[in-house]
Amino acid sequence: MLEPHPRVRPRTAAVPAPGRPVGRTTGGGPAARRSGPALLGPAFVAAVAYIDPGNFATNITAGAHYGYALVWVIVAANLVAMLVQYLSAKLGLATGEDLPELCRRHFPASVVRGLWVQAELVAMATDLAEFVGAAVGLYLLFGVPLPFAGAITAVVAFGVLALDRRGHGRFEQAITALFGIVFLGFAYDLVRLGLDPGALLAGTRPEFAGGDSAVLAAGIIGATVMPHVVYLHSALTKSRAQAAPWRALLRSQRRGVLVALGTAGVVNIAMLVLAAVLLHGHGLGDADPILAAHAGLGRAVGGAAALAFAVALLASGLSSSSVGTYAGQVVMSGFLRRGIPLVLRRGLTMLPALVVLALGVPATDSLVFSQVVLSFGIPFALVPLVLLTGRADVMGEFVNRRVTAVTAVCCVAVISVFNLYLATKSLVGA
Repeated sequence: MLEPHPRVRPRTAAVPAPGRPVGRTTGGGPAARRSGPALLGPAFVAAVAYIDPGNFATNITAGAHYGYALVWVIVAANLVAMLVQYLSAKLGLATGEDLPELCRRHFPASVVRGLWVQAELVAMATDLAEFVGAAVGLYLLFGVPLPFAGAITAVVAFGVLALDRRGHGRFEQAITALFGIVFLGFAYDLVRLGLDPGALLAGTRPEFAGGDSAVLAAGIIGATVMPHVVYLHSALTKSRAQAAPWRALLRSQRRGVLVALGTAGVVNIAMLVLAAVLLHGHGLGDADPILAAHAGLGRAVGGAAALAFAVALLASGLSSSSVGTYAGQVVMSGFLRRGIPLVLRRGLTMLPALVVLALGVPATDSLVFSQVVLSFGIPFALVPLVLLTGRADVMGEFVNRRVTAVTAVCCVAVISVFNLYLATKSLVGA
């Protein structure tokens, strides 16, 4: 039988109950209220991954080809993401450890190694989306050739990551500021462009539109429920374990997830709406959807709207690439209790992206493909998360309630079955 994992405790403290960090009370108070705003940072760092260039590609392609028909996929994926990120945040707070560390502690070594290998493959797919997206943003703004734009993205990402050496707060503030730029860019574009409320409401009815809409739906899910951020969120919250009374911490994280991911959901819907208004039914042909959306904005509402779109894409790529590298360090350190120099890790994971840029592969096609790959990686992060947060010896009194556990299991099952359906369909079609 597995023993409850040990807690780090001060010299004079009594042995704490499982799932309950030392020195924490269950109530709120002035200290909790003062620290509340600072505790929202992890949720906004996680939310950056939900508006990364992969989201641009899948949402804009969906809007261009199918209009408002796949809005329901964005809404459903965002609701799943809220639950998943809340569970990840709660896991870090309740245990003082992150998800990879707990996997190493509680699962067999062979399982842990397998989880690590797939997590590294997912990291490469993630970097592909982030680097290609930021490179396209630089190209749209300044005409920088895509391979050079990818190298610039790497340098800026290292600069943002360096802020973490001055404390989590600086890094989280920088990422939140970039998140705000993306939101404001799409808010401006949407106000200028307008939308069809009736068509938007009709798009919330669950159904596929034929063609490759199921593949695009998988891409939207992969771009929204990002596996690497499931690992990262628990790492960001574990350091807050003694920051304030427990229940105040949990309430802050719940609010942060609702606000940050709710905002990200609005941005994702705005991406799809923009493409539906500009491109759907207009004979896109072989044109790249992201480049076509940028050009369409310039023609329809002026250069300022096109500029806002390009700035939002660049901010998305820069912020998410920094978060992706951070997550990669968490994955390796947690699963293997080892680390490698940040420069080497970044070089290895960004290599596929630089190859894609150098070969001139269509940007949006490569982004959509990377997000479909991410969709297949989701269960490998969610199954351990659901198992661990459902164990009383890990979570103590904060173990998942029955309704939470059932809902989480259903989410994992639906995503897994959908992936299996796509894989079977692809094999049969081949």
